[in-house]
Amino acid sequence: MSYPANLQFSPYRVFGREEWARLRADTPMTLQESELAQLSGLIEELSVREVEEIYLPMSRLLNLYVAAAQQLHSVSSKFLGRTDGKVPFILGVGGSVAVGKSTTARVLKALLARWPDHPRVDQITTDGFLWPNAELERRQLMDRKGFPESFDTTRLLNFLADVKSGVARVEAPVYSHFHYDILPEQRTVIESPDILIVEGLNVLQPARMPRGGEAIPFVSDFFDFSIYLDADPDVIENWYVSRFMRLRNTAFRDPGAYFHQYAALAPDDAHARAHEIWRNINLKNLEENILPTRQRARLILRKEADHHVESVALRKL
Repeated sequence: MSYPANLQFSPYRVFGREEWARLRADTPMTLQESELAQLSGLIEELSVREVEEIYLPMSRLLNLYVAAAQQLHSVSSKFLGRTDGKVPFILGVGGSVAVGKSTTARVLKALLARWPDHPRVDQITTDGFLWPNAELERRQLMDRKGFPESFDTTRLLNFLADVKSGVARVEAPVYSHFHYDILPEQRTVIESPDILIVEGLNVLQPARMPRGGEAIPFVSDFFDFSIYLDADPDVIENWYVSRFMRLRNTAFRDPGAYFHQYAALAPDDAHARAHEIWRNINLKNLEENILPTRQRARLILRKEADHHVESVALRKL
C-alpha cells in the first residue's frame, strides 16, 4: 500500500507473517484438523499452519476487543443510569469477489465461539440484502449486481440497527448462489448473539455526505471491528476463474442452476466467459467501489497467490 511522498507516518502498523504469528502468545488451538475441510472454501484449502499463524492471533486480538467493548458499554450504561442488556459485537469482513471473505468469516466464527465470554457467534452475508432479480431488472441493474446501488441498503441498515439495539430476534433475507436470487420464502434468524460477523463486498462503503450535515448512517457505523481481505487484482481474477471452472463441473451441471448454460460450453469458451465476467463486472466493482474502502478497515490481510496471508496491517490511528 502506498502513501503520499510527503506523509511522515502510516495509519497502519504492518506485520510480517512470522512477527504476526508470535502475537498468538499462549492462545490454544481449538480446532481439530478434521474441521478445517468444512471451513475451507471451494478453491481455498485451510491448513493447520494458516490457522495457528494467522487466525489464532486474530482470535486473541478480537477477544480483547470484545472484552473492551463490553466494558465500555457497561460504563456508558452506568453513566446514563440504564440497565441495558448486552450489545452484540459486530465484526465486518470486506473485500472483492473470490478473495476468501466467507472462508475467513467461517474460521473466525469457529474460533471466537470457543472463547468462554462470547460463545454465541453468528455469521451473515450481505448478499441477502441484494434487490431481487426482478427489481434489479426493473432498475436495469442486473449487469451491476454486487455494486452498491444493487443492495437494499435501507433494509440492511435497519437490520443492523435492530441487532445493535439488542432486539432479541431479527430476521434477514436469504440469497441463493445456486438460483442467483433472493429466496422469498426463507429467512435467516439472528437471536441475541454475542458476536455477529457481517461479510460482504461493500460493507466498508461510505454514503455520500449531505451538504446540510444531516446524519446518514453507513453500514460500517455499526461495526466494532472491520477486516479487509486484500490481494493483487490479477491474483483474484485467477481465483475467480478457477472457482468458475470448478462450479462449471459441479453445481452448474444441475438444470435448476441459474448458470446451467455455462456447463455446456467447451472448456476454452467457459474460461473466456469467466474472464469476461470478471473484467466487465467484478474488476470494475473492485476498482470503483471496493478497493477504495480498504483504508477504512481496522485490519488488512494481504494474501499471496497460494491464498496464504503474507502480511497483516493493523490500524494504529
